[in-house]
Amino acid sequence: MAQTEQRPAQRARHRSGILAVVVVAILLLFGVPWWQLVTPWPTPVTAAGTVLFAAVAVAFPFLMFLGHGRSRDWAARVGDTVLGVVWVLFAWSVIGLVPRLFGVDGRIVAAAVLAVAAVLVVWGAYEAMRVPRVRRVDVTLPRLDERLDGTTVVVLADTHFGPIDRARWSARTAAAVNALAPDVVCHAGDIADGSVAARLAQAAPLGTIEAALARVYVTGNHEYFGEAQEWLDHMASLGWEPLHNRHVVVSRGGADLVLAGIDDATALASGLAGHGAQLDAALAGAPAGAPVLLVAHQPRQVVQAAAAGVDLQVSGHTHGGQIWPFHYLVRVDQPTVHGLTRHGETQLYTTRGAGFWGPPLRIFAPSEITLLTLRAPV
Repeated sequence: MAQTEQRPAQRARHRSGILAVVVVAILLLFGVPWWQLVTPWPTPVTAAGTVLFAAVAVAFPFLMFLGHGRSRDWAARVGDTVLGVVWVLFAWSVIGLVPRLFGVDGRIVAAAVLAVAAVLVVWGAYEAMRVPRVRRVDVTLPRLDERLDGTTVVVLADTHFGPIDRARWSARTAAAVNALAPDVVCHAGDIADGSVAARLAQAAPLGTIEAALARVYVTGNHEYFGEAQEWLDHMASLGWEPLHNRHVVVSRGGADLVLAGIDDATALASGLAGHGAQLDAALAGAPAGAPVLLVAHQPRQVVQAAAAGVDLQVSGHTHGGQIWPFHYLVRVDQPTVHGLTRHGETQLYTTRGAGFWGPPLRIFAPSEITLLTLRAPV
């Protein structure tokens, strides 16, 4: 009985702790730019700016709740945009503290911060909405048969079809992938934020993507906010191979390459029946000695990949940080933010991803379609 009585109290304390963290985060996120940008000016300007900042700060959590908790796309668009703009203002307001410490007039610093932030927001919006550039990388795999030398693998990840209708962007991105004439295309998860029905038009161009050998897909963490199994089924209906803890084998000239995939690292905690990363199951029955390319959404899943002797893992999830300097926080949770890295005998390529989550901005973290060319050892 005592334990039963303690549980509601523990849950209440947990909720109170979360609420306190959210309140402190909002106060800092809006408070630092307010002090930097508003307080140096004459009283009428300061008063008007204070009202504006207070109104937006109060509205912000409600917009985010409606947008992402109740799936109201209009609220998500507004809330996400506010988040992006205030993050940029916060980051550069913090930087602006340095000249203030050395006696530079606060109004000069405020004007400079506003100018830099305005340029970065406009540029970041353009970077977020354009078709991703192609990033080409050669990867030598010691176990790759020479008959598979030159095999091309497109890595597409983090399309994040969401509140902003990007159906035309999706079609242009699919065309850019097809222009590369790849042998294999991997979608490394986070297709969309929302249900299949809500994002059907945006995801439709994925069905037009072509590959000579295989198109494969794994779930990302955002699928587990909603309809993970439905997205797996939908991708199968578009002709993709859902690698739900399984593998397929592609061959050229009698030489094999194993394409394996596992669920996202958050799948088990989602409670969805039959979901959870199981690398042993994904590799079960794979031809002995054949190189393994593992598709896993999060870079940190490379720990299991390295233990299993995987040759190459491809991942997304990080967005390269998406909005500078957020990559420093990403690095706390992940072993890498982007690019090709080595973890024991296993190599890991982390793409910055094609789309964006939340704020429609990319600042110093350009989107990409990755073209990997697999090389046999010389």
